[in-house]
Amino acid sequence: MSGPSQFAPFAPLLGLLLGLLCLLAAMRAGRRRRLVDNLPTSRTTGVFIGLVELKGAAEAEHPLVSHLAGRACVQYAWSVQERWSRTVTETYTDANGKTQTRTRHESGWTTVASGGEMIPFFLKDDEGVIRVMPMGATLQPLGIFDVTCGMGDALYYGKGPQGAVPNSDFRRRFSETGIPLHTPLYVMGQARERDDIVAAEIAEDKNAPMFLISTRSEEQVSSGFAWAYIGWGIFGGVLGLAGIFARERMLNLESPFVPAYALVAGGYAMAWFLAWVWMVYNSMIDLRQRVNQGWSQVDVQLKRRFDLIPNLVKTIQGLRDYEQNLQVELASLRAQSLATPPGEPGPDYRACSKTLVAIAERYPEIKAHESFLNLQKNLADTEQRIALARSYFNDIATFYNTRLEIVPDRFIAVLAGMKQRTLMAANEFERAPVVVELAS
Repeated sequence: MSGPSQFAPFAPLLGLLLGLLCLLAAMRAGRRRRLVDNLPTSRTTGVFIGLVELKGAAEAEHPLVSHLAGRACVQYAWSVQERWSRTVTETYTDANGKTQTRTRHESGWTTVASGGEMIPFFLKDDEGVIRVMPMGATLQPLGIFDVTCGMGDALYYGKGPQGAVPNSDFRRRFSETGIPLHTPLYVMGQARERDDIVAAEIAEDKNAPMFLISTRSEEQVSSGFAWAYIGWGIFGGVLGLAGIFARERMLNLESPFVPAYALVAGGYAMAWFLAWVWMVYNSMIDLRQRVNQGWSQVDVQLKRRFDLIPNLVKTIQGLRDYEQNLQVELASLRAQSLATPPGEPGPDYRACSKTLVAIAERYPEIKAHESFLNLQKNLADTEQRIALARSYFNDIATFYNTRLEIVPDRFIAVLAGMKQRTLMAANEFERAPVVVELAS
């Protein structure tokens, strides 16, 4: 056995290995699609620590200016490619053992310059803004510039290098992608605490399953992962069958060995089915964990309200009582000073003056009405956080309950013993309300 035939036994194994690698890529795309579908969209003011999905517009106080298009952006990347072509003459030995010559034409594009920048930016929705640190994210930007020109165009040397590549046709293609200011974005990433202020931000996390910043809609992102799942899966099956076909060609078999094709096709289909079951099961478990996480977020916010309000009320009561006592003390001292007869001030008058000066020095700047306004703001913020957490829980619990009903997910849910979760009504599942009376 010599020549290509000696590699024939390994062709099916190679085809099977490549097919399994494609199947892994398909499962990765499938998991990401289900993650996009499973995760509810959060508001910027209701972001909690963990993996979140957001939608909004890209904003920045000091945006970048893109290199080619000159547009205000938060991220851009550009490249300049130069076209080349050449004719190659080569010698080869034909089937009869004679030396022959032939020519062929080659052409292509070579990148001669490139660059780009990105900056932290804010994602703005109807509720507010949140900072996004795009470093390390998978970006899906817009195409904002694409021009092909020759040497007669000012752009040729204006934005490109002065030199030329070997065998140049003196044609250049200038292209640029970016995320312009105010562009609607879909963002999925890990939320964490900011270092400078008490607020959340979206940033890279090595343990997060995905960090994506896309100019496409959620539906388009999900559809893209779905097509990748189908495409990689089919391509893997084709590679597996191609290994059998290559073996037959190497051995010069005249008729195809049908059982071998059937065995590979059946084995690959079974592997795909088992991988799908594994993917769906893990996705359902992940979704159930997110439902539990959503519930815990509601509980955390309710506890925050339970602990925060009494402390705030006590603080305000103390400030109010202090101010009331101070006003009584001032009134007493004022009456004492008015009762002192005119003329040479006595020791009581001088003591009264010293007391007034001391009171003025220690009189707090904060007023009672400002504290009540602060209490009102904290109450409103707390109730808003509770409403957002409740809405998040209801959204993800609704999706979870739907998954338990639709086919084929419901069969996996039955095997896993998963049960539906009750949604949270506006006046249910809350801690006992805090009732505080402020004495007049």
